[in-house]
Amino acid sequence: MASPSKSRRPYLIRAIYQWTLDNGYTPYLLVAADQPGVTVPMPFVKDGRIALDIGGMAVRELNIENDPIFFSARFGGRPYDIVVPSGAVLAIYARENGEGLVFGEPEAAEAALPEPTPEALKPAGRPKLRIVKSGDPEA
Repeated sequence: MASPSKSRRPYLIRAIYQWTLDNGYTPYLLVAADQPGVTVPMPFVKDGRIALDIGGMAVRELNIENDPIFFSARFGGRPYDIVVPSGAVLAIYARENGEGLVFGEPEAAEAALPEPTPEALKPAGRPKLRIVKSGDPEA
């Protein structure tokens, strides 16, 4: 059985973020604040959503390379550590023109795969080798 593929959302977020910077725009995230793992200043949440400026002048220590996205920012003059799982990002867009990518609904967090036990890593039985002959006499 094939394992489920990873979410495309973190890759797309990074791509649109880079596109906004390359074009001199200010990147914003629209986040579903009520999703598990989201840490944002709740007084600034409206209708379960918050728009976050993730431009270089607004944040410190932005890490968009991993999931979750995290950074520090000031809201109402107070510092906050922000944590946003990529599945909670509803959109990433340029403030100046609204262009970007809308995901719409939050994405469920990927279920962690169970750690294999040492017994599961042991080979079952004796290894079996067989000789495979090539049809090429030179080989």
